Amino acid sequence: MITSLSSIASPLQKFSCLMAVLMLAGIAPAIAAEPKPDFAVKTKYIDASVLLDDGIKSNATLAANCLAEGKRWVEHNRADAAQEFKASPDLFRENRAWTFERSYSRVSQVDGRYVSVVRTDYTYTGGAHPNTDIDTILWDDSAAKRISIRPFFKETADNGATMRALRAAAIAAVKADKKARGIDDAGGIDWYKGIEPTLLKVGAVTLAASTEPGKSAGLEFHYPPYAVGPYVEGSFVVFVPWQTFEPYLSPQGAAIFAGDRAKAAKQDK
Repeated sequence: MITSLSSIASPLQKFSCLMAVLMLAGIAPAIAAEPKPDFAVKTKYIDASVLLDDGIKSNATLAANCLAEGKRWVEHNRADAAQEFKASPDLFRENRAWTFERSYSRVSQVDGRYVSVVRTDYTYTGGAHPNTDIDTILWDDSAAKRISIRPFFKETADNGATMRALRAAAIAAVKADKKARGIDDAGGIDWYKGIEPTLLKVGAVTLAASTEPGKSAGLEFHYPPYAVGPYVEGSFVVFVPWQTFEPYLSPQGAAIFAGDRAKAAKQDK
């Protein structure tokens, strides 16, 4: 007579099996919900991926532009990793491949044409901790190309009135954010020197969503770890309302800024 396994299993074994099934049932949806990269490369020395969010994918031209850039970024890092793997293979023992992850996220669309994108890079090539870099893209749908905030202001000369005003507003916003987080900012670290009165160094910027449809409530400045403080403080996203820089707006800029910052755009502290 053959005895079934279920008849000889102890109550503890049956309970363990039941728990395993329940755990797997809970894990499966989480795995299924994890987004699939739009481009990925995995070898002995590199594990890299590029991910576009649904907001980017809904715009075919923008998606193609971001994906092409992401692929170039991966290929550049793959070449560097391959060279290092050849020169120092011990750094890659026990499957310690270098990791590169780039994601593109749409955060707002203004006037039916200006799309703000946040690009986040996560890298780990060994060391005490991984690194995160944050940059932004302003896409003009009408012209099908990337632009800057330059057209929205009367002038944007280095160290000019507009850039000095934006720098002062950005620094004040970061200080307020640090205070809200309970960060002691009296340590004598001149973090604000990293924010310069130039278009390329005042901070990565996006157009903040507004309570008025089709408008922007102001500018959001995105600073990655290390940009405005030590690594432990993490990244910062600070908001400068449009009224702060209203005197410097060009007619094109005056046409797109209005209202208050939309609640959905406000960052959790």
